[in-house]
Amino acid sequence: QVQLVESGGGLVQPGGSLRLSCAASGSIFSIYVMGWYRQAPGKQRELVAAMISDGSTNYADSVKGRFTISRDNAKNAVYLQMNSLKPEDTAVYYCNVEGLVVAGSPLTSTFWGQGTQVTVSS
Repeated sequence: QVQLVESGGGLVQPGGSLRLSCAASGSIFSIYVMGWYRQAPGKQRELVAAMISDGSTNYADSVKGRFTISRDNAKNAVYLQMNSLKPEDTAVYYCNVEGLVVAGSPLTSTFWGQGTQVTVSS
C-alpha cells in the first residue's frame, strides 16, 4: 500500500518562508512526476509546481521566482521551498505523484497526500 505523508505547513507572515515535504512509502519501483497542488477556499485545485523524474520542472506563473521544487528519488520525496509568501498563497497544499510504479506491477497510479494548511497572514 502506497502512502504519501506531508509536513511543513503552518502560519507565516507575508514575506516569510516555509518548506513543505512529502514522502511516499511502500513498495515503490519508480515515480514519474512528483508535485504540489493547492486549493484555496471557494477555488479550484491548481498546480503549483511539478518535477519529472528527469529533473524538468513546471511552475504556476504566480509562484515563479518565489517557490522552488526539488525531489530526492532515492527517498521518494518531494519538497517545496516557498519564499516571499503572500496572503494569496494561503491554501491547503496537496502532494501529488503520477506514474507511480509499484514493484512487481506493470501498472502506474496516481496518489494524493492528505493536504497541509499554509496560511499567510500578519
